[in-house]
Amino acid sequence: MPDEEDYYAILGVERGAGPDQVRAAYRECAKKNHPDLNPGDKAAEERFKKCAEAYEVLGDPQKRRLYDQHGKAGLRGAGVHDWQQTDVHDIFSIFEDVFGFGDLFGGFGARAARHGPLRGAHLRAAVDVTLEEVLKGAAKTVRINRRELCERCGGAGSASGKREPCAACAGQGRVQQGGGFFRIITECPRCRGAGTLIRDPCRSCGGHRFVGRQRTIEVQVPAGIEAGQRIRIPGQGDAGDPGAPRGDLYVEVGVEPHLFFERHGRDLVCQVPVSFAQAALGAEVEVPTLLGKEMLSIARGTQGGDLYRLKGRGLPDLDGYRQGDLLVQVVVEIPKKLSRRQEELLREFAASEHKGVLPQRESFLQKLADYLRHDGAEGEKKS
Repeated sequence: MPDEEDYYAILGVERGAGPDQVRAAYRECAKKNHPDLNPGDKAAEERFKKCAEAYEVLGDPQKRRLYDQHGKAGLRGAGVHDWQQTDVHDIFSIFEDVFGFGDLFGGFGARAARHGPLRGAHLRAAVDVTLEEVLKGAAKTVRINRRELCERCGGAGSASGKREPCAACAGQGRVQQGGGFFRIITECPRCRGAGTLIRDPCRSCGGHRFVGRQRTIEVQVPAGIEAGQRIRIPGQGDAGDPGAPRGDLYVEVGVEPHLFFERHGRDLVCQVPVSFAQAALGAEVEVPTLLGKEMLSIARGTQGGDLYRLKGRGLPDLDGYRQGDLLVQVVVEIPKKLSRRQEELLREFAASEHKGVLPQRESFLQKLADYLRHDGAEGEKKS
């Protein structure tokens, strides 16, 4: 099976494959997995969309270069279509110039299955935010490449803005073969199901009706959003046919790693180092929060790994009704180098230790002695 994450493997081509090879491979992949030729096969439909995703990248020199250099991460913000949200029949409209529908599918599910003007395809993009921006929300921008109706011809595809009825199908978009009881109705191979023909292609779009344009879109990222969640921006995807609505833009949010904090849902976790003396005697220490630093009281006898909770210093829910906490984990630092006086003081402290001062150590030593005594007794019995 092909690697579902590698576009070259999906189309079955080598990395050095030329544009014609990539194009032919996509035609073959689309034909093999087209849902109308595999009715009820959801896996085939998924593979069909994967083929479209792979061809969109490998068939575009700029996107292919980004993919070759940086993998899928390099395509973030490049305006790649959101194929999971795209109807399979709309894919033919997006790649109109790749194949003739009547020749490739014999009328299966191409324009023959479409009624009225097609809406635009959905696009996807990505944006990264900091934890500080997750706390309050933020306005971000993404740059995307999307399909626009040609301004020169208004999406008609012709210089005059007119399309002539196709004589082969009398403007119906379908033709009938055979007669009597055995009749087969297929898509008109001359107009490819459109019912009309262009005699004077527009010089700006070459008769394709659409042109590619780069756009900057503002995205309102709500407070409390989590990594991997998507924001839908209606009407900011590809342009549809004249009279049809645009597609939508889906922006996936990533959260940048933070210098101090780890996120656990609404809560944040931060490790704060303290000295042995501070842990033993207690102290007031500075701790970071997303809104600045605060003072935290460390109790006498604090152990390494103990947690302190600062209420309401975490992140909000998306609904804004609940606020998480900041959990401060204490890390007791043991000095690696001591002055002579410090060493003398520690030796005096060690000599002053007595039973009950270090209950956990006393308990451990008692358990160890019992274990060794029991183990020694077992050894004598065996001998």
